[in-house]
Amino acid sequence: MTVWTGLGGHMAPIFLLHAPDGFFSTPVAGVFWILTVAALGISLRKAGEQLDERAVPLMGVMAAFIFAAQMFNFQIPGGTSGHLLGGVLAAVLLGPYAGTIVMACVISVQALVFQDGGLVALGANIFNMGIVGTFGGYYVYRSLTAALGGERRMRLPAAAAAAWLSVMAAAILTAFELAASGTTSLAAALVAMVGWHVVIGVGEALITVGALSFIAASRSDLLQLRDARPASA
Repeated sequence: MTVWTGLGGHMAPIFLLHAPDGFFSTPVAGVFWILTVAALGISLRKAGEQLDERAVPLMGVMAAFIFAAQMFNFQIPGGTSGHLLGGVLAAVLLGPYAGTIVMACVISVQALVFQDGGLVALGANIFNMGIVGTFGGYYVYRSLTAALGGERRMRLPAAAAAAWLSVMAAAILTAFELAASGTTSLAAALVAMVGWHVVIGVGEALITVGALSFIAASRSDLLQLRDARPASA
């Protein structure tokens, strides 16, 4: 998706993360389809090995919540809007492997049912938001909580920082993909992507913190499922 805004007296594109078909070249889209399929295969295997069966229903609930939350956009100055990505939220509750599966399902349904992002570009969109955003955000979260006093104490500030950084990582990667595809120059893509997603990332952080705060207050047991292990046969 892209919207247009006045910039220096000219109309300039602002590229958003759900890229439509035509923005990425076929070779770039193909490479990211291969990377995405490989990453999802690993995630499915690892989630099956590591995820406690009690967390499986939570995957469905989390996918439904993120899907619904992504339907509500928040406006930012300049005529564009942002919405929750949800990768860090899913990873904090479920771990990065299950969180990646959830995100891939959500992004795929949005593309297939609501035409939010193209099908050729779907591999890159899943990679940017559902793999890099989820895995990258999760390991930032774990690093921050380990360095700053533990997960129980630092869950919310670490999740906020990780959520913001996950949006920025996805935006920067998208900018490089656009430049590699010849859609625009790298400088223009970085200005368009990073400039707006700095603000969108703040919304991501606030929603992530709000959701985790609600879960901690109402169902704190859900915060323990990620590190539970499947019972042995």
